[in-house]
Amino acid sequence: MRTSEVLTKLAAEPGERLSVETIFASLGDKAFALLIVILGLPNCIPLMPPPIPLLCGFLLIGVALQIGFGRKSPWAPKVVLARSVAQKDVQSAANRAMPYVAKMERISQPRLQWITPGPGAILAALLLATLALGIITAAPFIGQVPWGLAVCLMGLGLVERDGVLLIASVLAALIGASLSAGFVYAVLVAIKSWFF
Repeated sequence: MRTSEVLTKLAAEPGERLSVETIFASLGDKAFALLIVILGLPNCIPLMPPPIPLLCGFLLIGVALQIGFGRKSPWAPKVVLARSVAQKDVQSAANRAMPYVAKMERISQPRLQWITPGPGAILAALLLATLALGIITAAPFIGQVPWGLAVCLMGLGLVERDGVLLIASVLAALIGASLSAGFVYAVLVAIKSWFF
């Protein structure tokens, strides 16, 4: 199942709220890769309120740990699986993301598959953990956008078995790292001008 098909399926789920367990069940056999895309999407939107990138970042670290330990499908405690989100919010996020996901799917195809890792791949887990830390520590409101894009590219690369998208993910992460470093430098310069 492609990412766009999963988003369409989630947007069409009945009821006023969707449980995390229902979302996990909808992801099918590519649950990890699709979960990475879903957690990356909110961070691609500028001016996202600070708690959301933080929450997505910590969840992505959890996903990275599970990939590294070789789990076949995502695990979450029952208390997390029982949590739910408003269906209208899921529909809104899916509708906003669909044009971009569809464009990426049109240009993606199985390429450089030796780069695309399977379960238990330590390098994939380390890359995802690095991207998650980038989201958590990014400059507020817009700094998380390149990191979110990198996460989405990584997830789509895993879904489509496209090594080119994984390489693009690393490049987007480098842009995010540059922005974060620039933000830290600007803050340090401002502090120095105030106190010294």
